[in-house]
Amino acid sequence: MFHREEEESHFWPSFTDLLTAILLCFILIFIIMMVIKSFQIEEMKRTIDQIMGVRVDLINDLNDEFTGSSLNVEVDEKTGALIFNTDILFGFDDAVLKPQAFEFLDEFVPSYLDVLLESGYEDYISEIIIEGHADQIGSYLYNLELSQQRAFSVAEYILSEDFPYQHIQEHLEEKLTVNGRSYTEGRTDEEGNYSNQASRRVEFKFRLKDEEILERTRELLGE
Repeated sequence: MFHREEEESHFWPSFTDLLTAILLCFILIFIIMMVIKSFQIEEMKRTIDQIMGVRVDLINDLNDEFTGSSLNVEVDEKTGALIFNTDILFGFDDAVLKPQAFEFLDEFVPSYLDVLLESGYEDYISEIIIEGHADQIGSYLYNLELSQQRAFSVAEYILSEDFPYQHIQEHLEEKLTVNGRSYTEGRTDEEGNYSNQASRRVEFKFRLKDEEILERTRELLGE
């Protein structure tokens, strides 16, 4: 009986030491994982800061190129979208390019792509988007079709054989997307009232490789 109690007394301290050792291992592993995670988060922040810096620089370069130019193009300070009234390109309720629209696009598109694709930004650009917008005259579906047709007409011309700068078409085709937004993103006048004229517009927009950045962020966070 005495020997059995003595054996049990030796067993429990040994078992307690084992549990302590296991707990210490888990704590050590946890600390290592937290250190690794902190490095990953710092890398993620650097990546986001880099892409945000690219967006700011790109918008500044677009401003330098188009602000005050004879093209009368507006640069959105937040998104970098280039906005111009469709009266430059189309007649009212029409999706056929006006004769003067070709001259405008011949001057605008090369200047725009020089900034996006020839200034060191190309590796950061995921999409170049031509986006048509309509006013609230008529139904949503009617204006959806009209805005899509207008955006397509612009894309069709700058990718056609009639466009004088065909050497940029290959680069454009790799990234170009064409959308119609109907009247979902209307614009206002200087007094803050909805404006049919300002809402009728075409926008050239770019999208940076946000999806790739988000995917990289998920990998860093182990999601």
